[in-house]
Amino acid sequence: MARWEPNARERLVRAAVDLFTEQGYDATTVNGIAERAGLTKTTFFRHFPDKREVLFAGQETHSRLLAEAIAASPDSATPLQAVAAALDALTATFTDDRREFAARLRTVIADNGELQERAVFKRIGLAGAMTDALRKRGVPDPTASLAAELGIRAFHDAFDLWSDRTDQQALADLTRQTLDELRAAMATLD
Repeated sequence: MARWEPNARERLVRAAVDLFTEQGYDATTVNGIAERAGLTKTTFFRHFPDKREVLFAGQETHSRLLAEAIAASPDSATPLQAVAAALDALTATFTDDRREFAARLRTVIADNGELQERAVFKRIGLAGAMTDALRKRGVPDPTASLAAELGIRAFHDAFDLWSDRTDQQALADLTRQTLDELRAAMATLD
């Protein structure tokens, strides 16, 4: 095994999803993931604290993208317009070549309660990053948290549709469409 090879983190993620798909989450070991990626167990632990976290590797990047896009929104943007801009920034990172991988990732998570729980924490973290960014813009609560929750709901609903290989729409388009539908549904609550 080479001492250093590029893309170790990405290789570990792909190896983990492959093994989780082939043999299940519980039967997969950190050693197995590292071996499949052509790396060592030590390298795995340099990147991830445990095998569960390998599936949620992008959370910090996603949170940062969302917060930065909200901060960069024009001062005249409403909270939902700022959230929409944040979702545009996030969805731009999900290229069509990742669609099949996303579908497999969704299946792995859906098949394991521990992973479902971690996915909920990720969702809460992303909403929190957006809420904090909106508060920094001067948006009060509960408006900031409601706008963030609506945005994250739109993203996750759209992600589920996008990762279904029968739908060929871009994730950005699906997310905007879903956000508009949720906004319209909220208007009917009164």
